[in-house]
Amino acid sequence: MHSRARWRPVRRRREFAASAIVSILLGLIACFAAPSARAQERRDREPNSVYLERRAKLAAQVDCPIVLLGFTGREESSQTYIFEQEENFYYLTGHNEEDAGLVILPEKSSGSDTAHAPHEILYLPGKNPRKEKWNGVRMSHADPGIEARTGFATVKPFAEMRAAVESLTKTYSCIYTILPYEKELGGYPHEKEVVDWLQQVAPQIKLKDIRAQITALRQIKSPGEIAFLQRAIDLTVDSHLEAMRIMRPGLHEYEVAAKMVEVHAMGGSEAEGYAPVVGAGPNSTTLHYDKLSRKIEDGDIVVLDVGAQYSGYSADISRTIPANGKFTPRQLEIYNIVLGAQNAALAALKPGMDLCQKGSKSSLHKISYDYINSHGKDLHGKSLGQYYIHGLGHNIGLNVHDPGEYCKPLQPGMVVTMEPGIYISEENLGVRIEDDVLVTDTGYKFLSESLPRDPAEIEKIMAQAAAQRAKAAKKGDD
Repeated sequence: MHSRARWRPVRRRREFAASAIVSILLGLIACFAAPSARAQERRDREPNSVYLERRAKLAAQVDCPIVLLGFTGREESSQTYIFEQEENFYYLTGHNEEDAGLVILPEKSSGSDTAHAPHEILYLPGKNPRKEKWNGVRMSHADPGIEARTGFATVKPFAEMRAAVESLTKTYSCIYTILPYEKELGGYPHEKEVVDWLQQVAPQIKLKDIRAQITALRQIKSPGEIAFLQRAIDLTVDSHLEAMRIMRPGLHEYEVAAKMVEVHAMGGSEAEGYAPVVGAGPNSTTLHYDKLSRKIEDGDIVVLDVGAQYSGYSADISRTIPANGKFTPRQLEIYNIVLGAQNAALAALKPGMDLCQKGSKSSLHKISYDYINSHGKDLHGKSLGQYYIHGLGHNIGLNVHDPGEYCKPLQPGMVVTMEPGIYISEENLGVRIEDDVLVTDTGYKFLSESLPRDPAEIEKIMAQAAAQRAKAAKKGDD
């Protein structure tokens, strides 16, 4: 992993015996030294060369300029809001501060007006000392060495971006940007706002969608991205192990979630990859249960779906454990069926397979579904496939549900989840086992393998922790 160089501020100390020359030198150093605090920068990021290579790959695929805008920082008004850059913009720039813009010209630019123009420009806002007093230092187009810091040969004021886009429309007949589309939560307002802005700036221009090209790049992870994901996964493994150790009847779901989040934060995670899911008893059958209000009872099964984020990259891991440390026979039966389905899918995982739910011969989902549907019954003697109500997996990366086509073949370099599940509301019994894997040339690398899946091993971890608690309690009574 690569970290940005950070400069330490020069502090001048008044020394009565110092010479005038030394005083002048110290003053000059203080003027030109960069500030140490960069409030919105991530703690770690990839080298500028990686982002440059991604932009070059896009430029080679288009015949018109690409125009993208980052988030403004005004997307939410909540006092708990912490800025995170729009994912595609960050993927191409590594820039995690608000009010930035990006223009990339096609590799083969048309017209004499663009022959000698910069082929990519990062637009940054001007300095705002008053705002920085409240929210921390921000990068500006006027900062000394800003080109080296950002990896862009040309960095200009954001205020000039509109005129630049207007000028490009005199040479090109189209502009690429990310066009809005409807999704689970109704689409993304930011994408519509960018399109509205472009149509206002250049009402006659044809807009083309660059989403598919960026998605294709994002699916194949760089070595740096894999390292960030592995770090997020390792922190998540630690938190799940801690949850197994503290789990017992009488705790609330939110107490378990709080401990897991603490483990992430203490290990260097900047945020959670998603809202923690700790679902006990009846809540184990709700896929994305996040209320965390139930008091965990003896005999409950508990689904833990909690994942850390590290430098913007999110892990996604689930385990299902018994509240009292011992699976009931029925819980163990369902657990082993889910585990068998995951193992069956993992055994077939390799490039060329897919996550499609349509049931083709290459479908890993079908393999896992067929296993579940052919093992065990519900209380009415019916097969369990009807209780497997979601897909087998998805891509992870800058988003816990990173872009990816479920019915297209998996390729080396993709990082995906494997997460079969059974949810029987009638029995207050939900089981999900979820792991993160890297697709390789010949199969896969099990990135979360260090977190036990074997139910006997889970029970052993919980029993050891319970014995330690009992010992500590006895010692306290003595």
